[in-house]
Amino acid sequence: MLDIKRQFITDSEGKPVAVILPIQEFALIEDVLEKQIKDRTEDESLALMGEAIHDPLFLADLKESMSAFQIVDIEAWESEQ
Repeated sequence: MLDIKRQFITDSEGKPVAVILPIQEFALIEDVLEKQIKDRTEDESLALMGEAIHDPLFLADLKESMSAFQIVDIEAWESEQ
């Protein structure tokens, strides 16, 4: 039987920033997390997005995603012309 444990994700300074939970544990808190997201105001969401542009890990992920889809994006532009 597979025994999955919590996995903590840390930033470059070793501070925990996220956790991967086994499905059984996630199910216990899923409703609370969904409510927190739904209760967030537009201003709060915009503030969080504003913080993301200064996050080096977010920017690195964004750059990697843009690079991965670059060929597909070019093909889409070419087919529209």
